[in-house]
Formats: sequence, structure tokens, C-alpha cells
Amino acid sequence: MLFLAEQSTDAAPTPMTRIAVESNIPRKFLELILADLRDAGFLVSMRGKMGGYRLAKPTHMISMGDIIRTIEGPLALVPCVSRTAYRPCGDCKSEADCAIRHAMMRVRDETARILDGTSLADATAEELAVA
Repeated sequence: MLFLAEQSTDAAPTPMTRIAVESNIPRKFLELILADLRDAGFLVSMRGKMGGYRLAKPTHMISMGDIIRTIEGPLALVPCVSRTAYRPCGDCKSEADCAIRHAMMRVRDETARILDGTSLADATAEELAVA
């Protein structure tokens, strides 16, 4: 996504092969990632000789949290604190009294706050500033 965010919005779609080479991601793995991002509405794909991928939305409207949730799944480190994939913990006697669960809820909330508050535009600007 960072690579695509750095491409001109007026440019032709970026071929998957170029994304794979420039981002150092194996092509087969990249195919899966791009399909998930396309299905989630972050990318538009175009078939054919001049085909490829481009962002479907402006970079300031795409949060890093949404990208990570799309590719990796829930942000929670343990399922008993997940907002989207909750599963009870088999080890706890009482979730309400579990100190680990309470700590993991704080980790989840802070992680979500930071990632949801960081747009793809922010991340691109940070990457360019570091380079």
C-alpha cells in the first residue's frame, strides 16, 4: 500500500510484477494480499496488458488500522479481547477478574488508537521523511 500510495494518481495502474519487485514481496503472496485489499475496497484492479492496481480512495481516507485488519485480521493479541473475533479463553476462571485480559484490552485499545489515527498519507509522509 505504501508503494502504491507513492505512485502518481494520474499514472497508469501499477503492474503486480513491479509491486512485487519494488516491495520485495513474493508474487504469489502478493496476489493474495492485493486480492484481499481489492475486495475490501482499498484497491481497484484493471486487467490486460496495461492493467495493474491503484488506490481506490485518497490516501488520507485509508487508515493503517483498516489495512492491517484486512491483511492480518483482528488487532487484538489474544482472542478474548478481540472486538471482531472474540473467543473465550479456556485458561481463565473469570474474564472479569483476569489481569492479563485487562492488560491486553489496554494494548488492543492503544494499538487501535494509533493505527486508526494514522492514515496511509501519514505513513507515506513518515517513510519519505526517514528516507
